[in-house]
Amino acid sequence: MSEEQITAVANVLAQWNPLGAAANKVADLDGYRTEATDIIFGLKVRGNSVKPERLVMEILNQAFDLSLNPQSCIAPAQEIAAILGKKG
Repeated sequence: MSEEQITAVANVLAQWNPLGAAANKVADLDGYRTEATDIIFGLKVRGNSVKPERLVMEILNQAFDLSLNPQSCIAPAQEIAAILGKKG
């Protein structure tokens, strides 16, 4: 996993900003870099055994106690998959 990939995936998450206004209240958000790293790692480890939108949903729901569903994560997951060179 390269620094460029982490930055690119973090940018997708930051533009999408599933936290909305609450993002300002998360002290260690760091532009979603931690979550980007977790998503990249998860996709590499789990490969085709998990849909990208489900992994994005799981990581963000767990990290921020959100209630996202896979449908709401499809667009950013497709962008992330494209960045990582996987079919989304």
